Amino acid sequence: MITEQHNYKALTRKSVDGRRLYSTPDGLAVPSVTTILDKTKPEKAKQALLNWRKRVGETQAANITKEAAGRGTRMHKWLEDYVLTDDIGKPGSNPYSQQSHKMAEIIVEQGLSNMTECWGVEVPLYFPQIYAGTTDCVGIYNGKPSIIDFKQTNKPKKEEWVQDYFMQLCAYGNAHNEVYGTDIQQGVILMCSKDFEYQTWTIEGEDFKQHSHKWWERVGEYYGA
Repeated sequence: MITEQHNYKALTRKSVDGRRLYSTPDGLAVPSVTTILDKTKPEKAKQALLNWRKRVGETQAANITKEAAGRGTRMHKWLEDYVLTDDIGKPGSNPYSQQSHKMAEIIVEQGLSNMTECWGVEVPLYFPQIYAGTTDCVGIYNGKPSIIDFKQTNKPKKEEWVQDYFMQLCAYGNAHNEVYGTDIQQGVILMCSKDFEYQTWTIEGEDFKQHSHKWWERVGEYYGA
């Protein structure tokens, strides 16, 4: 399914004082998109997370987070295999493997079926001297060049809960446009819950511009502008 349109450059990652940094071709180490979003998270959102951890207990919170991360990693691997080989593979007997595989199948059937061209998966992107990151997928979705991210969730999300995801899409789109001379103005989230409820969001046009503006505000906050 891969249609090579751009010569994507590999980036190396390292962790420094809790920050994920990428070494870019211009020789600089810049923060990841997720680091910028995490470090500039509004106090209300930070407090909500602290309240949740307090409510369920630190041990349970750690277990839930670890399980979700593992499930997401497995789901992403099934989806990556599908995009690269047109074959989603078969899960093993492990219940977690079967769960993540079914989640990936749902995303393929209800989401990736709308992608007619894929330029790459796990694509490293950077905006020179400012930030970098890795997006799940870049390609043509519903007829438009798009940044596409795969998300797993414990339960279905409300739109107001995924605003950082929208900014993440815009950050990758802006970086792709800057380095590769494209005009990506659409971002797509394909999400499935652990109970197999599917959701998708598409931001484009004015919505994409507004979230790009919000993203650059967060960048300015991170750098102390």
